Amino acid sequence: MPSELPYQRMLQECLRGELRVLNAHLPCEQKTLSDLLGEEYPNVVCNDGSTHLFKRKELEYLASMIDTDEQEALLLPILIEVNPGQGEMVIICRGEVEEKVISKILDMPVTPKQGGIMIYKPQLALIRKPLKTTTQYLFSPKSLD
Repeated sequence: MPSELPYQRMLQECLRGELRVLNAHLPCEQKTLSDLLGEEYPNVVCNDGSTHLFKRKELEYLASMIDTDEQEALLLPILIEVNPGQGEMVIICRGEVEEKVISKILDMPVTPKQGGIMIYKPQLALIRKPLKTTTQYLFSPKSLD
């Protein structure tokens, strides 16, 4: 139905705008675990101008799982992509270090596909419990396309 097409486009653009507002809490840039461990008050600046603080206990927990080189590679916060209407989430995975950390926390092997590790809601709770400040949600419009 041709008359619905402009309405659908308008609706999609509005939803994308809302998702930008939902994602304003995301960091302007991530920092490595090793850099954050060296800061007196580990933090990143967010897109909305606020400061996101990391709990030192979480940083030390992550550091205990990986070696020094991996600490220099692990970018924080770890981003968990949430797609509207989907039962699963995706942990953004840029390298093997994220895979190693998530695998240890879940106590099972994980395999990244297309730059992400697929997880389900029960697994999300297992990850977020020890990593409340070192993970953040990224709301994605992928399912809107």
